[in-house]
Amino acid sequence: MKSTPTNVSLDKIEALQHRTLRVVVASQVFGGTGLAVGVTVGGLLAKEMVGANSVAGLPSALFTLGSALTAFLVGQITQRHGRRLGLSLGFSAGALGATLVVIAAATNSVALLFPSLFLYGAGTATNLQTRYAGTDLASPHRRATAVSIAMVSTTLGAVAGPNLVDPMGTFAERFDIPTLAGPFILAAAAYAVAGLIVVTMLRPDPFLVAKAQRLMIESIQPGDEDPAGAARHGEASASRPLAYLGAAVMVLTQMTMVAIMTMTPVHMHDHGHGVNRVGLVIGFHIGAMYLPSLITGSLVDRIGRIPMALCAAAVMALAGVSAAVAAAESLPAITLALVLLGLGWNMGLISGTALVIDGTSPDDRPKFQGSADVAIALAGAGGGAMSGVVMSSTSYGSLSLIGGAISVGIIPGIWWYQTRHGNSSARAS
Repeated sequence: MKSTPTNVSLDKIEALQHRTLRVVVASQVFGGTGLAVGVTVGGLLAKEMVGANSVAGLPSALFTLGSALTAFLVGQITQRHGRRLGLSLGFSAGALGATLVVIAAATNSVALLFPSLFLYGAGTATNLQTRYAGTDLASPHRRATAVSIAMVSTTLGAVAGPNLVDPMGTFAERFDIPTLAGPFILAAAAYAVAGLIVVTMLRPDPFLVAKAQRLMIESIQPGDEDPAGAARHGEASASRPLAYLGAAVMVLTQMTMVAIMTMTPVHMHDHGHGVNRVGLVIGFHIGAMYLPSLITGSLVDRIGRIPMALCAAAVMALAGVSAAVAAAESLPAITLALVLLGLGWNMGLISGTALVIDGTSPDDRPKFQGSADVAIALAGAGGGAMSGVVMSSTSYGSLSLIGGAISVGIIPGIWWYQTRHGNSSARAS
């Protein structure tokens, strides 16, 4: 897997970047389909097999825990061997996990279901990690835009997935497989195709090329510490506090989003909404998570990472309030709240990702990216696990308000950074 050339000339970098983005787009379309399925029916499947509302949040917690381990491993593998190996292995693990979920449902094995959901989370983490591949060869002032291209391509699969719940359920019934397990058949196929695209087409490996270019520049200009010269070669000065801030933004928005999103299907189901309506709401939500990415990425590059992170906090707080006051019978009101939730997450992820990239260098970037995504996954796991408990002991409205309040934690985080470090990055300010 180390066949990537390390002597690619600088004049070919732009062409390689365009090719990389095309591969990322193709893989994300299929990866988005696999990702959306678990969000839509995972909680309902667990509730059906166990027979208790309190476990409805466990699937989200398990596949986010699985995604945490995968994010760490993908980061480590990428640092040593490049993006292609790490991403292809991650998607393959997700496909295996989805397959085992189907087997668990078909055999009514709760003992197999939960480990399978954990493994299924590998696909979720890999789908998220793929966004970094589009930034390896991007110039600093185009990094957020590169992230947005990767994310918006997820929209097709992410929106289609929930709306294929019914057809896949019907398909599963033909083979005496429970209806709610049907969508995981689609997830297994989608993740497998995404992995195949990465392993066959992501050549040359963008991270290995970027690393080689950095070494070449250092050998030509040893000891060059001129910031302008570094910027000309597409390398921003590393600022670890900036990277920590970016990770914090993504962690807080992830926790809020997962907590509210996980229990929305259960809340709707308990108030008489059918699977079709649940799929429609989740489809709009996931569309809002990814579809605005091109606009968000452009704004992050133009007006700054920190202003957009503040916007993310405001929109997610509004989403929490909207979900809390929405009438349980009102499909438009619930949809609006979930759209706002997705939009706020989109702003937080793109601005946070850009901050992480700005605050690291190729020497340690994949490792830090993996660690940041571990924190994101653990935050999501915590939000998912506690969401069922909070909703069972209080209400969906209380859960939504608590989730919205969590996202406001972005504001003191930004205040801390600016107080201690000022506007050390022009793109961050």
